[in-house]
Formats: sequence, C-alpha cells, structure tokens
Amino acid sequence: MASPRVTLFLSIPFMIIGFLLSRSPFMMTSVSPSKPWADGPMKLITTPQFQTRKTDIFTSGATHMALLHNSILRGYNSIYHQAPLLLEQDKADFIGYALAWYRFVKSHHDDEEASLFTKVEELLQDKTVFEETHHEHESFLAGLAEFEKYLSGLQSPADFSADELLRIMGTFQEPFENHFHSEISTIAKFSEHPNAPKEGTPENTAAAATFKAWGKSTVTKAGVTDVVPFFLLNLDRTVEDGMWANWPPMPAPIKWGLINLAGAFHSGWWKFASCDANGQPQELWAYRAAAIKAQKEEQAKA
Repeated sequence: MASPRVTLFLSIPFMIIGFLLSRSPFMMTSVSPSKPWADGPMKLITTPQFQTRKTDIFTSGATHMALLHNSILRGYNSIYHQAPLLLEQDKADFIGYALAWYRFVKSHHDDEEASLFTKVEELLQDKTVFEETHHEHESFLAGLAEFEKYLSGLQSPADFSADELLRIMGTFQEPFENHFHSEISTIAKFSEHPNAPKEGTPENTAAAATFKAWGKSTVTKAGVTDVVPFFLLNLDRTVEDGMWANWPPMPAPIKWGLINLAGAFHSGWWKFASCDANGQPQELWAYRAAAIKAQKEEQAKA
C-alpha cells in the first residue's frame, strides 16, 4: 500500500487540473446576444476567401489575417461597449482584459514589422509593397500607447473612468479600423503582383509555408495565458456560414487546453469576451451583470 506521502504526491497533478478546470472558460455560462454586441462600432472584415472563393497563397494569407484581425476588432468592440456599464467588483478583471487586448495588438504589430513584412518583400522582390501599411501603423500607435499608459497607471481599479478610456479609444478608432481593413486588401492584391510565385512552383510552396509558420507563432509568442485565450475567445466560429468553425487548424484537445487550461490563469478576465469557450457569440458580460444587479434590487424591494 502506498504511503500517505506518496498518495498525496500522486494526487497533486489531479488537484491542480481540477482547480484549473473550475476556473476555465468552459465552466462559464453564456447567453446568446440580445443587446449591442462586438460587431460594432468597428466594422468586422469579410474574408477575401469567402468573398472570392480564391485559394492562392495571398488570398489565403489575407483571409487568415482577416480572421485574426476580427478577433482584435471584436476585442476592441467588447471593451467599448462594456466600459460604461462596469460594476465596481468587475473593474479589476476588466482592466486585465483590456490590457490583454493591448498586448495582443502591440505584439501583432511588432511581429509584422519585424518579420512578416520583410519576408513578403523578399518574396516579391519589392521593398515598396508595404509603404502605405507602415504609414497606417504610425497613425494609431500614439493612441494605443496612451491606452496602455492610462490602464497600467491606475493606482486602484476604483480609479477607473469609462469616460477617460473611451476618450482615449476615440483618438485612434478611425485610423485603427481603416488599417485593419486596408491591410487585408493590400495582402490579397499581392496575387496580382508581377513577381507573385505561380501555383505549383517551389517558390509558391515556400511562401505558403512562410505564411503558415508566421500565423502559427505570432499569437502564441505574445502570451499563452493571456493573449492566446483572448484571441480564441473573441473568435466567432459561426461566421461566413461556419466556414471557419475549425480555424485555426490544430488538434481539438490542444485548442481546448489553450482556452480552458491556459485561460484558467486569468479566469476572471474572460467573462468580458465576445464568444464562449465553444466559439459561439455570447451576450456581453456587463449587460448580464447589470441585469442581475437590477433583478436583485427589485427582489430586495419586494
């Protein structure tokens, strides 16, 4: 018979997993949206592949970028709608959620500038293809930095001001939305570039591998316990006739673990996400919390 010490040691992994599961997004209840949702005020992007049914590497690359961008846009919209409705007890988690969005955007921008753009320029043998995109990046970075500075500089969650956050968001909303749409069109049009690799060539295969490798690494290296759950919990699997229900392609247990085990580390943040653990759109938490509070107040009066 195993000693109590050995039994305790063997039970520790199960205790840890049980604790994480109790905090995972999978355990959170969700409600279908009935109020303003995360599809505005920033407009979401229709993917080039859904629009055109083309499958060349640049249409596919632009499509996968659009899906990633839409997660970021839903994130922005979910912050925009919920900030004015926060209950006092939710402010700390909301600040964590909003800063995870910032880290997602900043890492995405930095990774494009440092890696993806250079590789595409080399592929097309053209250093000018992202000139306009570089300018677009510069147009919203100052506002994005102010967003992070304000939230990180709060002495206490109680000091949070929805009016101030929305003011800051308003300073970069238009150029941010313009860029996130424009970049998709820019990448999709590379299929018409005179140096675009032809289907079936080694260059085309290598280029496809480049897009795939970049897409695989750009989110995970930004943060497995914050940015990855943020990305996956703002990814609507129902859009475009369910065409992207299994995107990004990865084994189901891995995706489940990234959402529910990695997501458990900051479990309180994910109630603000636009989608549930199954990728279904859900009523934004701040609306639900306000309704629950109002109901309790009515019951107290009765």
